[in-house]
Amino acid sequence: MNPFCISVLLLVTNLSYAISPLDKVMKQAQKRSPLEDNVRVLSDEIGGRLPGTPALRRAVDWSVKAFKQAGAEQVFIEPFTMQVGWQEGPTQIQVEPPNNFTVRAVSLGWSPALLTQTPVRVVDVGFGSAKEFQQAGELAGAVLLLHSKVMKTWDDLFDEYLDLPPIVERAVRAKATAIALISRRPRALLYRHMNVGPNQIDVLPMFIVAREDGLRISRLLAQQKPLIMNIDMPNQISPAFTSWNVIAEIKGREKPEEWVLLGAHLDSWDLGTGALDNGCNVALVIDAFRAIKKAGIKPRRSIRFALFSGEEQGFIGSHAYVLSHYKEMNKAAGVVILDAGSGAITGFSLNGRKDILTASQKIIAPLRGLGVKKNTVDADVGTDNLSFLLAGLPNLLMLRTVNFKLPYF
Repeated sequence: MNPFCISVLLLVTNLSYAISPLDKVMKQAQKRSPLEDNVRVLSDEIGGRLPGTPALRRAVDWSVKAFKQAGAEQVFIEPFTMQVGWQEGPTQIQVEPPNNFTVRAVSLGWSPALLTQTPVRVVDVGFGSAKEFQQAGELAGAVLLLHSKVMKTWDDLFDEYLDLPPIVERAVRAKATAIALISRRPRALLYRHMNVGPNQIDVLPMFIVAREDGLRISRLLAQQKPLIMNIDMPNQISPAFTSWNVIAEIKGREKPEEWVLLGAHLDSWDLGTGALDNGCNVALVIDAFRAIKKAGIKPRRSIRFALFSGEEQGFIGSHAYVLSHYKEMNKAAGVVILDAGSGAITGFSLNGRKDILTASQKIIAPLRGLGVKKNTVDADVGTDNLSFLLAGLPNLLMLRTVNFKLPYF
């Protein structure tokens, strides 16, 4: 059973219905639907959806149309402000003679620009520990080559985010010019993330180099010969701009002022097409709306379907939603957030809410045959669920199996 059926049934099991409405929704979930084509359009035709770019605006307009095609009578575009805009320029990095080769590299998100007037030397600082910094010698004015493990698990992914800030602090104290991070993805695969919090520009220029190129540089440095690099990273930083969340709703029949929310983030980084992170789950939210609407289900409470932007920059859109609807938060029964690719769903993280464990197990009971068997109170706050957690709302975040696509996430 695909994740779409599970997300729809999770919402419906909250509706205090007998089994027949569940059967109706299940029937709709198993019929041919626009889900795959929606993923295709969002990923192939629109592509990477960085906030502040025309692609994100096209995705917003497309989402409104997709919700209406799914049966929504009204779809709301809710604007919010992001304080700092950013786009990568045409990054070019070259190792100078006698080695003389081009380095495949991309800037970290919201990194400052760096245009070296003269070639700068490169120093290998290993994995960036305090001891390795001390052993590396003089670092002032240098580009620091930072090693990494290949990502194989979700823990590896989040270790990359968590390990970097103290290393950056050491680099700033050492008066380094920049940090070159060896890619955690295999071969020449490049990707992007941020080291800073929402609405900030980083304190130091940073870029990710293809793993093969980074290891080549490391081997050359191991020969105790100097290696110098020219860096042209003309990142563009812009002032505050408007981004948008997209909201559709199915009104409740008994308690329309009370609500639950199913959400996913519409934005993505710009290097790829944003299919896994998070186009597949955007399509899932829209198709959940379609299946419930098509089945003729009228829930007791209202169900809101939200597509947030600014998630990759620190959950800015979902935070803005919480702030703008703060007076309604006491009417929310719960939030379900979809992220982290397309792996099979095994349960839900309750993010420390032991008080809802028993009730949540009852909610997923009809899904056991689909492999959804156990919820956990473990905290998992790497996506928009954090905004609602901080507002005190019960929130369920899907637990997913790691599939073969993880190294390319």
